[in-house]
Amino acid sequence: MHISPLHCLTWDASPLTHLAQVEQLLDAGANWIQLRQKKATEQEKLQTAIAAAKLCQKYKATLIINDSPQICLESGANGVHLGLSDCPIPKARELLGKDAIIGGTANTQLQALQRVTENCNYIGLGPWRATKTKENLSEILGEAGIKTVADLNLKIPVIAIGGIALQDVGKILSLGVQGIAVSSGIVAAKDIKEAFSLYIKELKRIP
Repeated sequence: MHISPLHCLTWDASPLTHLAQVEQLLDAGANWIQLRQKKATEQEKLQTAIAAAKLCQKYKATLIINDSPQICLESGANGVHLGLSDCPIPKARELLGKDAIIGGTANTQLQALQRVTENCNYIGLGPWRATKTKENLSEILGEAGIKTVADLNLKIPVIAIGGIALQDVGKILSLGVQGIAVSSGIVAAKDIKEAFSLYIKELKRIP
């Protein structure tokens, strides 16, 4: 299973709707999008997810649903990303099947090892720094925290997340993770296509 090195997350505070963010990200060339709707009803989330899944299928991009295995199942998305207090990964796997992509959040070495034991497909490790896109943040990891998990050399990809600016990309990748997840750094930009392109260039610049 290929896990993209750049995960693009939609954001509630964007002036664009979540679906419009998905459209612009796909147009920019994104191949991995996480639909991260927090401030919407379950029905609104499902409707957006169904439309986003159709768009991503058209562009042959991967769509991940934040928090909800049920919406993932009903929308036809490729997978789900689960936080530490969300549905347990084994339960989500039972619902979605072996082919679904399941990502799990981790903030410590023990949590990362637990995610591997639970057979998730990738780990979202963070936060790198404080970020306005997420409430109730776990402990900020910074370089030292990211490196302690990367040094475990886990058998699944580790994707760093949390307030990652363009100038952070090289440093974060040098710590040993396999990719980054970005929300406001791209979807809050005046030009989403340009912002996406700049992150991709930074990722490709690192050996």
